[in-house]
Order: sequence, then C-alpha cells, then structure tokens
Amino acid sequence: MIPTVKLNNDVEMPQLGYGVFQVPNDETAAAVTQALEAGYRSIDTAAAYQNEAGVGQALAASGLDRSDLFVTTKLWNADQGYDSTLKAFDQSLSLLGLEYLDLYLIHWPTPARDLYVDSWRALEQLYADGRVRAIGVSNFQPEHLDRLAQSSRITPAVNQVELHPYLRQDEVRAYGGDFGIRTEAWSPLAKGGTLLDEPVVAKLAALYGRTPAQIVLRWHLQLGNIVIPKSVTPARIRQNLDVFDFTLTDDDLTAISTLDRNERTGPDPDAFNVA
Repeated sequence: MIPTVKLNNDVEMPQLGYGVFQVPNDETAAAVTQALEAGYRSIDTAAAYQNEAGVGQALAASGLDRSDLFVTTKLWNADQGYDSTLKAFDQSLSLLGLEYLDLYLIHWPTPARDLYVDSWRALEQLYADGRVRAIGVSNFQPEHLDRLAQSSRITPAVNQVELHPYLRQDEVRAYGGDFGIRTEAWSPLAKGGTLLDEPVVAKLAALYGRTPAQIVLRWHLQLGNIVIPKSVTPARIRQNLDVFDFTLTDDDLTAISTLDRNERTGPDPDAFNVA
C-alpha cells in the first residue's frame, strides 16, 4: 500500500510514515495503534520526545511481525559523544522493547558542542554490530555533512530536516541527491496551519477532491521526499495515508513550490545547541 524508497545500503524504507513529536507518552500507544491499524508501518520517534515507551507498547500489542515494521529514533544532544551515544542507544532500544532499530539518527548537529563526529563513529559501530539497519542524521546542513564525510567511513542514509512548501530546502535536497542521502521531511505541513490555507493549495484540493494536507503530502512524495506527518485525530491519520491514488501535474508541483519563502518554524541548525 505504501511505496518504499531504497536507502544507500539497499534497505527499503516506507516513503510515508507516522511521527509522534509532541505526543505525550500516555497518549502515544493509542495514537500509534491507530496509525498501525490504518496501515502505517514506519514509526518515527526520538529520545527527546519522551514517548519511546509508548511507541514500544503499541508495537508489542500490534501483533505485527517485526520485519514488517520500520522504527526510527534519534540521539538527543545531551547524549552526544562516543560512549554516551552507545549508552543512549541501549536506553532507547530498551524503552522501545526492540532487539534492533531500523534507523538511528543524530537529532541535531549542535555545532558549538562539536561532538557529532564522535557520535557518528558510535553509530557506525552500532551499524557494524548489526544493531541498527541504517544510520543517518537529522537537521544537518551541507557543511555539517561535509565535516562528517571527512572523518567517517559510512555516508548517512537519511537526513531528516524541516521541509515544507514554505521551506523547500533545495540545497539540502540537492546535496543529498549528489551523495545518496535520502531527504526526510519533518513538519511536512508546516506548523500553525497557514500553509493549508494558501489559495494555491485550496484550489488544488478542490480540483482533486482532496484535503489541503493531502495535496501538500502528495507534493512531497512526488518530489521524492520521505515524509512523516503527525496527527492524533483518527480521521486525519487515515487521510494522511490516502495519497497514493492521484497524481499532481508538473504545473501543480511548480505552483506549490512557488510558496517557498525560506521560512523555518523550528530552530536553525546552525545555532541550535540546546543540550
């Protein structure tokens, strides 16, 4: 039902997954259960979200084969460094109740702390040990990726960044294309809801008989982005998945892309160093 993309180590990852950012832990199990029942198989969480345990509860109760699931979590800034990364990975794996991860990401580069290269060496070790099927980064700019490339053996499989029509991230996407790094969009619909009220999005929604969110998600998919929309509303969880039976034209894609204004709704990766 959900197409997959091939990562640079030949691991197949669902192109559309379910994110649990800002979902309280005591609500996460129910939300993830709804997503799994709707048909999602890729679940994205992070240590910083403090809901890995809730994700794990839903996965354990789902009855789904582990091989049918794709689970991502992320290393928090305070845990960067070689030994502390290995310890944080063990903690996340325990909370999730899993024997291995499908994708482990460094959550932020935090350049002022200058520990992401050491953290990446730990991720490479986890990958070599077979404890994670793919490793990647989140919120890395090209200069951070260049620094990583100078000191690493493995190219990140994924770079998860804030990406939506207000923030196209052309440079990041182009860098990923050049080096085989898949771009994954967090906040794909942008925060605050104004994107979904844009006249061009509303016009296309009316034309195709879809919701504005479905139009924007389809834009992402046709650009080749991996995308992880988040909702705790059952109807929206299902609607966000119902985007594979229509196609936007090239003109439609261009019209949506003209909304770009280089506008972030989250932190600037060059300046965000919170531990």
